[in-house]
Amino acid sequence: MTIINGFIMIKRRFKIVEQIIIISLIGVLIPSIIAWFVINNVSQHSIRKELAYSAQMLTKIIENNIFSLIEADRNRLNEIIIAIKHIPSESSQNLLLKDIAINSKVFKNFEIIHPSELKDLTYKERIQYDSEDEKLWLIEKIHDDKYIKAEINTKVIKDSILNNISEEKDRRIYVVDKKGKLIFSHNYEEKDFQNCLKQLPVNLVNNIATRFEEIKNQPRVYLKMDDLGLIVIVNTTKQLTESTINKARFKILLSFLAAAAVTIFLTLLYSYYLYRNIRQLFKGIIAMSKGNYKRQISVITNIFTPREIIFLADEFNKMENEINESYKTLKQKNKELKLLDSFRSNLVDTVSHELRTPLTSIRGYTSRLLRTDIEIDEETKHKSLLIIKQQSERLSRMIEDLLVIPDIEGAKLNINLEKVNLLNVIESSIYSVKNIEDRVIENNISNNFPDIFADKDRIEQVMINILGNANKYGYPDTPIVIEAEQKNDNAVIKVTNSADFIEKQVLNTLFDKFIRIDDKTTRTTRGTGLGLYIVKGLIEAMNGSVSLKSTHDNKFLVKIVIPLYNEERNGNYET
Repeated sequence: MTIINGFIMIKRRFKIVEQIIIISLIGVLIPSIIAWFVINNVSQHSIRKELAYSAQMLTKIIENNIFSLIEADRNRLNEIIIAIKHIPSESSQNLLLKDIAINSKVFKNFEIIHPSELKDLTYKERIQYDSEDEKLWLIEKIHDDKYIKAEINTKVIKDSILNNISEEKDRRIYVVDKKGKLIFSHNYEEKDFQNCLKQLPVNLVNNIATRFEEIKNQPRVYLKMDDLGLIVIVNTTKQLTESTINKARFKILLSFLAAAAVTIFLTLLYSYYLYRNIRQLFKGIIAMSKGNYKRQISVITNIFTPREIIFLADEFNKMENEINESYKTLKQKNKELKLLDSFRSNLVDTVSHELRTPLTSIRGYTSRLLRTDIEIDEETKHKSLLIIKQQSERLSRMIEDLLVIPDIEGAKLNINLEKVNLLNVIESSIYSVKNIEDRVIENNISNNFPDIFADKDRIEQVMINILGNANKYGYPDTPIVIEAEQKNDNAVIKVTNSADFIEKQVLNTLFDKFIRIDDKTTRTTRGTGLGLYIVKGLIEAMNGSVSLKSTHDNKFLVKIVIPLYNEERNGNYET
């Protein structure tokens, strides 16, 4: 019973107001969801780049701070050199330097040395760092043959740098030597520190802030200070990434929800008034169907009332008055029609019925446009012309189907085999199928699928017929799936949709002419019953094959096998 009730719900036709609400919800939710994902991804990408950029800047700041502190210490050392130049005795100079080392927070020790090789040291080479003892030395010249070597108190440098980066609560910062020995750190975490060392590239770039990362949204940056042999590592924590991205994501989501809520509210308000007025029209129609031709329709007129509803109500009331006056005449005519109905021909078959339907629509809308007793607005004219065009195209397709049958039977088809892009044919066919815009089409054919060897117009006609059948006979609100795969030298095209199970003996007859699953008394869909017959004839004329399959889980499959284009094999082929 549950399954039966489910099928009943699927096949139930929705009311106009329900359709408006559903379409409005879909029109709001789907674009909103897509836009949210796009904007969220763009925002996340931007934040990720910003986090990486800030990490790179932080490494440069630390590098600049280190060299700024060292430069300040060099200036202090030069001031000391100026002082000791006025002391003639080297022993007195050493006593002064010893006294300065005791009282200074910057310098820990001094040495006066005379090595001649120091003459060739560059400005930066006079900064020396011993990673084993964690000692930093500055070397400056006193005279041509005399130099002073000062040991810098690295603790002062560390404290100053850590003080400058104290606000970086969600960054982990490590300064290590070339061997990976930790010199000092900020927000130290052992597991993270070991992981950073493990992920460092083997060949490090000198003096350039460079990204290296294992986790997408947690950028890591290193900067190798080649002059000192130190490496600055900045790692972005998960907490910083999540808080930054989630905050932006929440703001985006909130704005979309607010916009969707306003749209849905206005849609519901409009639907309420529309439903009230349409209900009045329904009541009038029901009263007329029961023989009450005196009931007048009264609609609610406000800003939400469409002009067409008011026009329809007025015209309906006029029509009711006219019908009421001619009711007795219609009764008499009805007796005559019953007599004529007995002479109705039983020879009117599917083809004549299908040809008459579009002609009736064309004639009706043409007559409507030619009327001079009423004023027709531009929108109505446009809709009428659009329907005339659609019905003309439908009539043209049916006639084209009928005309191709003798050629199929006589094997006289004019087939122009050529190199054809399958994806373009599928997209063009989807666009050409009538009333398929509300159906979900999953086109899973890749852009680089090989070209096929077929007649472009004929293969498009085949796909239009197959998609038209899938649209007409498939369950509402279920997708049509199009797939293709390469098998040897052939393309295997599969079109799958959800539909009632068809017995094998019935399935085998569907390629015959004028065969339809529903007979004339139970027909619910339009068609000539020629679609699959033409599909089979055209596919076989293009050296292919087609087969059908229906499964008990309500899946219907059309499989087409068509040769792939091969310049060596097909280049000289003539039809």
